[in-house]
Amino acid sequence: MPSYSVPLRDMKFVYNELFDPTDISALPGFEDATEDLINPILEEAARLAENELFPLNTTGDLEGCQFDNGHVTTPQGFIDAYKQYAEGGWVGLPCDPKYGGQGIPAAVNVLMEEMACSANVSFATYVGLTRGAYRAVNTFANDDLKNQFLPKMVSGEWSGTMCLTEPQCGTDLGLIKTKAALQSDGTYTLSGTKIFITAGEHDLTQNIIHLVLGRLPDAPKGIKGISLFLVPKFLPDTEGNPSTRNPIFCARIENKMGIKASATCEMNLDGATGWLVGEPHKGMRAMFTMMNDARLGVGIQGLGIGESAYQAAATYARDRQQGRALTGAKTPDAPADSLLVHPDIRRTLLTMRAFTEGARALAVWIGRNIDIRDHSNDAEAKKQADDIVQLLTPIVKSYLSEAGHDNAQMAIQIYGGHGYIRENGVEQYARDARIAMIYEGANGIQALDLVGRKMPAHMGRYLRRFFHPIQDWIGAHTADPDLQPFVLPLAKAFGRLQMATGQIAKAGLKDPNEAAAASSEYLKLFALVALAFLWARMAQTAMRQKDSSEPEFYEAKIKTAQFFMERVLPQTGALFSSIMAGGSTLMNFSDDAF
Repeated sequence: MPSYSVPLRDMKFVYNELFDPTDISALPGFEDATEDLINPILEEAARLAENELFPLNTTGDLEGCQFDNGHVTTPQGFIDAYKQYAEGGWVGLPCDPKYGGQGIPAAVNVLMEEMACSANVSFATYVGLTRGAYRAVNTFANDDLKNQFLPKMVSGEWSGTMCLTEPQCGTDLGLIKTKAALQSDGTYTLSGTKIFITAGEHDLTQNIIHLVLGRLPDAPKGIKGISLFLVPKFLPDTEGNPSTRNPIFCARIENKMGIKASATCEMNLDGATGWLVGEPHKGMRAMFTMMNDARLGVGIQGLGIGESAYQAAATYARDRQQGRALTGAKTPDAPADSLLVHPDIRRTLLTMRAFTEGARALAVWIGRNIDIRDHSNDAEAKKQADDIVQLLTPIVKSYLSEAGHDNAQMAIQIYGGHGYIRENGVEQYARDARIAMIYEGANGIQALDLVGRKMPAHMGRYLRRFFHPIQDWIGAHTADPDLQPFVLPLAKAFGRLQMATGQIAKAGLKDPNEAAAASSEYLKLFALVALAFLWARMAQTAMRQKDSSEPEFYEAKIKTAQFFMERVLPQTGALFSSIMAGGSTLMNFSDDAF
């Protein structure tokens, strides 16, 4: 069976060495967020993930959630694990202390989320949805709603969901039919059906706070007529305790391919009472706040599962004896050498490792920009940070979820036939990872968002936030001989990205299908350049530690960076060729021939 050990040393490298942690501790409210505080938090979180969450991963998958007459029970051990998680303050880790949160930086919370997803991604969905709901309520709701609901969501006593999808609409939310009607007391009644609602019903918390998209009687058509409502499972009494059962019920749970311990529900609203969050007909703005948080979280799911898959594969490759090295037996006294002697096994493992370490750096980079966006007193710094978050969110969601699934598939391949057998554990990673490419906006939608919205936004301002630092770094280090193996490949791939950007912008003006046809390849090209930039910086950081007490750690970092530059980054050449080929072979193919 696989095991999981939190990669604490690498997490600390990214947080404390690759990036300057004083950038965060200098922000208002984060003065205490120094190494002396952050490192113990990460270490305690690691113990929780390894000892409490990971042991429930396989059993949760085998048992799954159970549905009985509207009630959902989670697998054995989940209630106790959640209680321990909530009582430890982990649900409210990044939340405002005003509502009982810990006020810890988002960059730290990114690492905590990775641990939870690596250990038990089904469990992580319950917590992740609550944090997303918290952010939407905290940003858009009035003070009465915040004071009534946020403290118990932050404490973990109550959980949260996002109720978007309906049977007739997934991505196209303009087709939503759920009806809302204003009542004389200022509340609203809601009626309709929502499907694929993660954590819509369960037994982990006293109450569940649903954020529901609905349509008022006078609503304009399409997404401009959607409003957001807070609809609790139980209506609170005058003292704020769960009281009257609200008519929002679970009709069924889905029998899914993966994340079986996460309840995916069909929810029926039959005149359920709710409160308006924000302004009428402005619900999409609030929901996208929550959805963008969820999209980053989904990317981290890919990273988390990818890390667990890598660890399982590396352990198996070290221990499994199969065949002999092509250059002669490495362990002549044993019946065979370990899998590690075979070049293709090493290529596979290094590909997995290069992804997880690069993706972790990318996730923390976004977390740092979220911290600056939300806490800096400098208006320009806040705008620049938000630009980076807006630009990179679809990239993180799409590329990390896809590469994480690839890692799971590669782990199965390294295990061989044993990887296809359920009791060995790695096939679960592939099943659990698959949904991340679909929910919170399928990856094709993320690519369209990148080329259709983010690329042209503010006359290319988002792109400049990303392009200029890379150009500056390349220019500053081109003459450094030690960095040549990293600067030159990065510069070549970056040049391809710049040319592809120009081609898509030009072609898209004449025909939107041209931009859309290139969007998926463009997103992958963009992601690889982002990882190359971070890998070059990680190599530079590691080179500065040549005389440290951990030479093996830093040497492995440099060699992984070299592998990424030589064996992964060249994929940008093929992606560039596909982009420049245009979309005619897609769009000129007859519909009738499909």
